[in-house]
Amino acid sequence: MSEFKCHHCEESLQGKKYVQKDGANYCVTCFDSHCANICQECHKPIGADSKEVCYKEQFWHNTCFKCSKCSQLLATETFVAWDKNILCNKCATRVTFPKCKGCLKDIEEGDHNVEYRGSIWHKNCFVCTNCKDIIGTKNFFPKDEGFYCVTCYDALFTKHCMKCKKPITSGGVSYQDQPWHSECFVCVSCSKELSGQRFTAMDDQYFCVDCYKNYIAKKCAGCKNPITGFGKGANVVAHEQNSWHDYCFNCKTCSVNLANKHFVFHDEQVYCPDCARNL
Repeated sequence: MSEFKCHHCEESLQGKKYVQKDGANYCVTCFDSHCANICQECHKPIGADSKEVCYKEQFWHNTCFKCSKCSQLLATETFVAWDKNILCNKCATRVTFPKCKGCLKDIEEGDHNVEYRGSIWHKNCFVCTNCKDIIGTKNFFPKDEGFYCVTCYDALFTKHCMKCKKPITSGGVSYQDQPWHSECFVCVSCSKELSGQRFTAMDDQYFCVDCYKNYIAKKCAGCKNPITGFGKGANVVAHEQNSWHDYCFNCKTCSVNLANKHFVFHDEQVYCPDCARNL
């Protein structure tokens, strides 16, 4: 029979205390010096006479295996591994539960909460920046760093239609820095929507081209058609109570155009100075 001896120093183990590891036998001295696992906490060997804790191929003295936050011993307790740390259940609750951005307290399991763009609040902590009423899970509008309930956002930031005075939530028309709903910006005569259309403003009222021609525009003293101010007839000549398209302001006798030229007005007619001498 082979002699029962230490695998390292080869001294006899007969009648002595020894330790088995990886199928070999070691005396206590050799085990402590050469084979013992190193404690993750104190970095000293875990001797044969010490109690050892093993977790995921790492080792601790049982007196070194404790919560990294409060130092509670955990060798015989349940624990949580979090971000390379060992934590007791109480400390793990504080660390692992997210913090409310409003009150900075833990949002624990079962709490009602609101999440938005990577942040989280208790439901009752998610409030309007202006009125402080609880928004919770109701509709809201983010602006800059704040959050606003619908009522406050409408009052503070939303443009209101010049006609109906209601908020313009999307689209709309702007004329002379005044906002309108598209369906409110209409011809005062026929109610045709004017968004994207040519129109004329008169005395704070707005007319489509057709209504302006038919009911508002002055008639040219030459051709008798409306002077709309659009297109070819954009330039107007006015004298006393009469108006003309600039291209209609012609000498009655020779038909020369007199826009921006000297003329003679006689008996409701326009004449060039040469023709006027023959009157």
